[in-house]
Amino acid sequence: MASSIPDATPPVLLVHPGPHGVAAYAREIATEVLEQQPSARLSTADALAAVAPGTPVHAHVTDRLWGSSPEQAARVVVDLAGRHPLSVTFHDVPQASDGERNRPRRRAFYRSVAEAARGVAVNSAHERELLREEGVWNGPVAIVPLPVETVEPSTVFAGDDAVGVLGYFYPGKGHDETLAATVAAGMTRLTVLGRASDGHAEDLDAFVRRASAAGVDVEVTGWLDDAEMIARARRVSVPVIAHRHVSASGSLTSWIGWGRRPLAVRNRYIDEMVELRPGALRVVDPEDLAAEVAIARHEAVRTWHGLDPVPFGRADAARAYRRWWAEVFP
Repeated sequence: MASSIPDATPPVLLVHPGPHGVAAYAREIATEVLEQQPSARLSTADALAAVAPGTPVHAHVTDRLWGSSPEQAARVVVDLAGRHPLSVTFHDVPQASDGERNRPRRRAFYRSVAEAARGVAVNSAHERELLREEGVWNGPVAIVPLPVETVEPSTVFAGDDAVGVLGYFYPGKGHDETLAATVAAGMTRLTVLGRASDGHAEDLDAFVRRASAAGVDVEVTGWLDDAEMIARARRVSVPVIAHRHVSASGSLTSWIGWGRRPLAVRNRYIDEMVELRPGALRVVDPEDLAAEVAIARHEAVRTWHGLDPVPFGRADAARAYRRWWAEVFP
C-alpha cells in the first residue's frame, strides 16, 4: 500500500493547541503523517510567519476554530490562502441545525474558504452533498473518512443498566431522542459521557431536569481522560447514536474503536458508515429505537462488534491524505 503513495513532500501541516475536537483530530493526523513521512513539517498558526510565503499548507477548518465569528474566521483563513497555497479539510459543515441567523453566515465562511483554497476535503460523502445542498461549493471534493483507531480488545464488562450518549452535549446531538427511548424502554438511567459544549451548560441543566421529571436519572461524567472514558464507555449497557443533524461523527468512531456496537438511528451519514465498516453499527429507524434499546438491555452481545481491527484506521487516513496532497500540490 505504501509503495502506491507518490514520494512527494506534503504541505506544512497546520495544528492548533487545545481540546477542540477538530484541533485534536488535526494533531492526530499530523502525527500519523510524520510517522509515515518524517520529512513532513508541522506548524502552529503563530509560527507560520517563519514559513516562506508560497509554501503549501494544509489546515483543518471550522469557523469556531479560526475566529470569534464566521466573518472574522473567513478573514483569517482567506488571508492565509493569500500567502500560502492552501488545502483544507472542512468540519462541521453548514446545515439546518445552525439556525436562521448563523446558517447563512456559516455558508458564507465555508464558501469563501473553498473559493480561496487549492483543494477541499471532507470526512464523508454526506458532507460533500451538504456542501452542494447548502450552496457552498460545487467543485471537486476529496473524501477522507474519520478513522477508527482500534484499542486493545476487552472482555465485555457487566452493563450498568444505563443508556449512554457520548461526546459534547448540545441541542440536536440526540439526547432528547435517547431520553424518550430510555423512558419507553422502561429504563431509568442515562449517562452523558462528556460535558456541555461551550454555551450549552443551561441546555444540559434543563435536559437533566426534564429527564428527572420523566423518571430518569442522568449522570453527566464531565471531562474524563482517555483511560477513564474508555472504561466508562465499555460499562454502559446500551450505547446510542441519535443525532438529528450530523456532518461526521467523532463520537461514532470512538464508540466503535472502543469495541462497542452502538444503536445508530438511520440517516445518510450512518448508511455511509455501515458500508465502510460492516458489522460495526446496529442501524435502527427512529420509530424502532425504544424497542431496540429494550432488547439490547438484555442482550449485551448486540452492543459489541468484535472487529479487530476495525476497517479504515488512522494510518489509512494519513495515506489517503498523502495521495491527495500529491494531486493538489504536484
